[in-house]
Amino acid sequence: MDRRSFVVLGSALALGACAPSGGGVQLGADGKPLPQVYRITPAVAEKIPFRLLDAVNSLRSAKGAQPLVYNSQLNAAAETHSRDMSLQNRPWHFGSDGSSPLSRVQRVGYPGRLVGENISETYQTELETLSAWMAQPDTRAIIMDPAARELGFAWFQEDNGKIWWTMVTGG
Repeated sequence: MDRRSFVVLGSALALGACAPSGGGVQLGADGKPLPQVYRITPAVAEKIPFRLLDAVNSLRSAKGAQPLVYNSQLNAAAETHSRDMSLQNRPWHFGSDGSSPLSRVQRVGYPGRLVGENISETYQTELETLSAWMAQPDTRAIIMDPAARELGFAWFQEDNGKIWWTMVTGG
């Protein structure tokens, strides 16, 4: 093999190594990357509530709002609704039993006042979901409401990877 053939073969191998492999980012028909499934493992599940609470409180602190603390009753209301949205296969604020956010927090015995509820159906992380909520005035208002003092947050992940997120704030 002469020197020129070796250089050409070596260059072809080097360029071939740069080509995308089957495990890379997949593109949709519009040329944009398809969403990646965020799998919530037990190890990840332990961290999610703390990452979300830290992020929410950082956002609130930047605007001079009081930090929120988790409330187990609000967490229970959020968890019930996340599972129920999955059963209904639609993100909306009413339960399959006709319950509203207010009736759900009352049902779990929350003694405070409901400030608001944010919901989402996605394949994204909790921080990407929080970012989407912050991008919309109505959902951002619930997160940043100065009357809020407590937070409930939960999710339900289906086998296909879809995640139903629910955040409930109370004061």
